[in-house]
Amino acid sequence: MPILQPKLDVPLSSPNLPVPIMFRSAVAPAEGVYPLHQHAWGEFVYSFRGVMEVKVANHHYLAPPQYGVWLPPNLKHVGLNRYESHHCSLYVGPQLCAALPATPCALTVGPLVRALLDHLRQQPPAPPASPEGERLLQVLLDQLVLAPRAGSYLPTSEDPLLGNVLRLLEAHPGDNRSLPELARAAHTTERTLTRRCQRDLGMSLAEWRQRLRVVKAMPLLEAGQTVETVALDLGYGSASAFITMFKRLVGATPDEYRKGGMVRSHTGVMPDAASAFVTQNAPQPTAPVP
Repeated sequence: MPILQPKLDVPLSSPNLPVPIMFRSAVAPAEGVYPLHQHAWGEFVYSFRGVMEVKVANHHYLAPPQYGVWLPPNLKHVGLNRYESHHCSLYVGPQLCAALPATPCALTVGPLVRALLDHLRQQPPAPPASPEGERLLQVLLDQLVLAPRAGSYLPTSEDPLLGNVLRLLEAHPGDNRSLPELARAAHTTERTLTRRCQRDLGMSLAEWRQRLRVVKAMPLLEAGQTVETVALDLGYGSASAFITMFKRLVGATPDEYRKGGMVRSHTGVMPDAASAFVTQNAPQPTAPVP
C-alpha cells in the first residue's frame, strides 16, 4: 500500500498557511494512503477521477465526482483510495473557516465549482501569488460556503444484528438473498430487521442495497469494466435492470457516468438522490502512521 506524501509543502505543525487559500492537485496510485495527520487549516478534498476516501475517527467518507469532502481545522484524518484517482485539495486558513461547516461533511460540487477546480488543476503546481489568482481562489471559497451540504448516502448501524447484515452485503454486493432469507441467516425475524433498518438507516434494506451497488459500481466502471460485467458481478440478471437502477439513483446511465456526462439539474444535484456522499464504519488502517 503506497504511502503518499502531503500535497502541500507546509509543515503540518505550522499554525497557519503562508497565504489564506492554497490549491494543490495530485494523481494517487491505487491503494494509496495519506497516513493519519491533522493541521490547523481547513481542507476541501475533491476527486476529478475515482472515489477519494477520507477516514475520520471510526467513519469513512467517500465522495464521487459530484461531491467533495470538507474537513474543518484540527481534525485528524487519513486519505486513501482503492483505485487510481486524480484529486485535489483546497486549503483554507483558519481565519476563513468560520463560514464553513464545523464538522466534516460533503459539499455539492456544482458546474461553477467544477469549472474552477478544473481550471486550477491545469495551472503550474505553485504559481506565483497574484491578485487575479487570489481573487479566483476567493470566488471558489465563496461558492463552497454557499454549496448545499449533503447527508449520509449509505448509513451504517452499530446494532450488532443489523450491522452484521450490512457488512455481509458490503463484502458480497451481488448477494441476492431476500429480506426473509437474510433475517433467518441473522437469527432474527423479518419484522425485527425491517424495524431496525428504518430506525438506523432511515430506509428499507432494498434501498440501502441499491445504494451500496451504486457505490461499488462507480470504481469498476471507471476501471473500464463493461456494464454487463459490472451488472452481473453486482447480482443483476441483465444489464438493462442495472442501468435502470443506476440512472434512477445517479441521474446518468453507467456509460454517461464513465464518460463524465453527468445528467444534472440546474443546481448540479443528482435528480433522485439527496447525495452521493457515503459514510460507513471504517476498518482500522493497515498503513503505518508516522
